[in-house]
Amino acid sequence: MLAGLLLCYLPAAAGDLTRADIERRFARPLHVGEKLREIAAWPLSSELQPDAGPVGYVFESIDLAPIPGFEGTPLNLLVAIDADGKFIDVEVLRQHEPVFLGGLGPLPLQEFVKQYQGKNLKQDITVASTYGATRAGGGKRVVLDGVAKATASVRIVNQSVLAASLAVARARLGFADPGSGAPPAVVKPLPFEAMDFATLVQRGYVQRLSLSNADVEQLFAGSEGAGSDEQALSKPEELFVEVYVAYLNAPSIGRNLLGDAAWAKFQAYLVDERPAFWIATRGRYALVDEAFVPGTPPPRLALVQSELPIELRDANRDYARLPALGELTSALILTAPAHAGLDPGRPMEFRFSVSRARGMILPVLTQQQISLRYTPPAELFDYPPRPLPEWLQAWQGRLPDLLVIGAALLLLCAVLLRPRWFAVKPRRLFWFRSGFLAFTLGYIGWYAQGQLSIVQITGAIKSLVAGGGLKSFLYDPVSLLLIAFTLVSLGVWGRGTFCGWLCPFGALQEFVARLAGALRLPQWRLPASVSRLLARSRYAILALLVGAAAFAPAAAERLVEIEPFKTAITVGFQREWPFLLWAGGLLLAGAFVYKFFCRFICPLGAALTLGGRLRRWNWLPRIEACGQPCQKCRNTCRYEAILPGGAIAYDECFECLDCVGIYHDSRRCGPQRLQAARGKHIVFPLRRKNP
Repeated sequence: MLAGLLLCYLPAAAGDLTRADIERRFARPLHVGEKLREIAAWPLSSELQPDAGPVGYVFESIDLAPIPGFEGTPLNLLVAIDADGKFIDVEVLRQHEPVFLGGLGPLPLQEFVKQYQGKNLKQDITVASTYGATRAGGGKRVVLDGVAKATASVRIVNQSVLAASLAVARARLGFADPGSGAPPAVVKPLPFEAMDFATLVQRGYVQRLSLSNADVEQLFAGSEGAGSDEQALSKPEELFVEVYVAYLNAPSIGRNLLGDAAWAKFQAYLVDERPAFWIATRGRYALVDEAFVPGTPPPRLALVQSELPIELRDANRDYARLPALGELTSALILTAPAHAGLDPGRPMEFRFSVSRARGMILPVLTQQQISLRYTPPAELFDYPPRPLPEWLQAWQGRLPDLLVIGAALLLLCAVLLRPRWFAVKPRRLFWFRSGFLAFTLGYIGWYAQGQLSIVQITGAIKSLVAGGGLKSFLYDPVSLLLIAFTLVSLGVWGRGTFCGWLCPFGALQEFVARLAGALRLPQWRLPASVSRLLARSRYAILALLVGAAAFAPAAAERLVEIEPFKTAITVGFQREWPFLLWAGGLLLAGAFVYKFFCRFICPLGAALTLGGRLRRWNWLPRIEACGQPCQKCRNTCRYEAILPGGAIAYDECFECLDCVGIYHDSRRCGPQRLQAARGKHIVFPLRRKNP
């Protein structure tokens, strides 16, 4: 949602580079992905962390922050940041700054942008007024060396780098207030009400912070700057600074502060809806000094919202009609870029730097910050509704699919809880099962992309090992619904509910087997000893994949291709020939040996078999004559899930319901036919020896 809102304010992409150009700049183990649709950036992944998702992003500043340079043309810089917001690199792609074209040459600018490496967007990054000047830093404040004779140009570069990087950080790295997430507040079109300055302050439209000399001295207590201000020590109660801040875009504030004529001109200046603030100071300390260059950011001021810095720039316009505050030391109109992501309706923090110097030669500078937390009154804004979390939006978007699949699951529950009516008539069971399996293959599998896979198990393991949690599962509602249902079904019916009814590839195998039967292909039953050995191989494959997921994630990513689900279901056989050959070979094997993959290879089936041992009761009925001497169900079961003694091997059962139909059909059940011929009424007790 946030990325979409940012894009509303961005022009069409005007970048210079292609993906191939980016790939030439980033060698292995980094890999450049396809350019994102929601924001103009290329994701970087790492072969060393194949399952970690993007480890960084690369983008061109002109796509995201086309800020005009000194001569009016936006610069274009290639910026790379990692997943924590740290700058990997910044490169100048295109610039038209006269000072770097015919004056100083491009080298100083190239040297300037190298300073971003290792810095972090969470820091307050500013530019020193002169190259090599003594600077004060500390905490989250970082001051880059400027370029003599090109101060304005490098500040534009800094603004371009930060604005573009923050756009990507907010859209892709979650750099936002955890309590927010709503679109930015919009100024209400309220009727204008004339107010004097005192009323503006009283209503909170103009907010202020006042500090005495003693207050500031306390800030420097315990530092090198303590006790170095003689005036503060001699007159502690005198005013050091009083700061006033007002959000000018709201007519109730801006028009009253500037006056009607200046307000009309100012609206034309703010045609791109950039946020603007009136900031003034009174007292000993001024917002700017004599060295301040109009049109540039004031070096003593920083604006931060949600711990992210937003650079303010002097509007360099004589709009301010100064109210009667006594003697002002400074008053400026400052603007933020329209695409900087500032939300005027949420709290923001103005940080004013105060420096003290000790010593005459190479003085030691100490810097402290005073902060004014500013939020214009809520009555001035309309607050768009907060969007649902992204995972909940995913569920909302898949609601029709969830309802259809949910209805199908309820129907399946009803059938499995009371299977007699469907199972007793072979033709009825055949058509119901065929229809449901067609739904599973076509709708759940190919359409809704709900094929559960061993990848979900190995992915969960890798995510937990990496400390990433399982939140990613929330973004696939169809699979999560099926996972939840399958987990419940394990305790009721065992593994057969999913494997026999809800696995799209299993359904495809069953249809292949039916086609093979129609073509009269030979159907082979493997010797019992061979079947048992092959069935155990599933657990070995499962153990291998689980171990690889925990200790060798890169290997696990390749090994899970033993499953043909991605090839046959997820991408509908649109893959390279080795994968097609493997999937086709497994289907071909299933044409001769019934459900060969499901019974002898499938690692997901092995995991579900283990989970199926949580089953609380034996729900398939048996009678004393089953297996002694009747072998009807055992010979009919193509899964070989009925033991010679008549008990059901639930680990191998796919719940096809054939044996249930035989049990309830007096024409097919041998013991019932025999008793009917003798004219006796018979009661069939349940057997308790099922494993």
